[in-house]
Amino acid sequence: MGAAVYRSEEAESREFMNQISSTLESRAIGSANHKAHSSDARDFVLVQKAYDRWAPTYDQFPNPLLSLEERELGSLIPQLRGKRLLDLACGTGRWLEKLSSQGAEVAVGIDYSAAMLWVAEAKTAIRGKLVRADCQSLPFQPSTFDFVVCSFALGHIRDLRGLARELGRVARSGAELLTSDLHPEAYEKGWRTGFRDSQGAIEIDTWARTAGEIAECFYCAGFECRAHMSLWLGEPERPLFDRAGKSDLFIVASKVPAILVSHFRRASHGTASRSER
Repeated sequence: MGAAVYRSEEAESREFMNQISSTLESRAIGSANHKAHSSDARDFVLVQKAYDRWAPTYDQFPNPLLSLEERELGSLIPQLRGKRLLDLACGTGRWLEKLSSQGAEVAVGIDYSAAMLWVAEAKTAIRGKLVRADCQSLPFQPSTFDFVVCSFALGHIRDLRGLARELGRVARSGAELLTSDLHPEAYEKGWRTGFRDSQGAIEIDTWARTAGEIAECFYCAGFECRAHMSLWLGEPERPLFDRAGKSDLFIVASKVPAILVSHFRRASHGTASRSER
């Protein structure tokens, strides 16, 4: 994990965060470019296989980052009644399940991991709303969705500009887009997307990006940047550390910005701006 291993509180915190899947919820996403270099294809297969292996236990363990994300993103979710929503790289359908009850006209979850979707399909609220597809080659007509959520997935995508263009294609004018991912400062501290099972520990390839890099990719695809937010672990997450027997590591972990959230709006053609707040 990371460039070096240190027997320090910071290193113990990093290992703990990896073991309890706290840099998670990234999704198995492949390249939409069918002419991609072999290295891109190989990276995709590794990510997909990792999530297929993770799927049976993905929902079974407490996750401080998911707890943090859920309590903070709730206030940013727009009114969905009568709207069309897309959970991009939905995995086991965590966000799709939460949002499907809010009166959306259409609610769809996309992921490439068949094993993740099999777990999601068992959830009554989202059964029949799931599609196995490449997130960079979406099987939808242009201007289909009013709201898109992409939770902990951007870091697995090498061609982020390509993904942004595809989302720009399927998003309606004025559509809202929320993305979350591991904060680049947390990445610098050694936090990684990974899990541990009976076969051992797995770390999944991730590309850390700054807020500026993400904003630039989506700006070029016709999205206005409404805001970037850094989220920090807080008291609501402390019990998850306590239950894992790692109470002493909570303070170390809470000193690092854990999640980067970005809020975009699909502009009308030719009106995107670089504004941030």
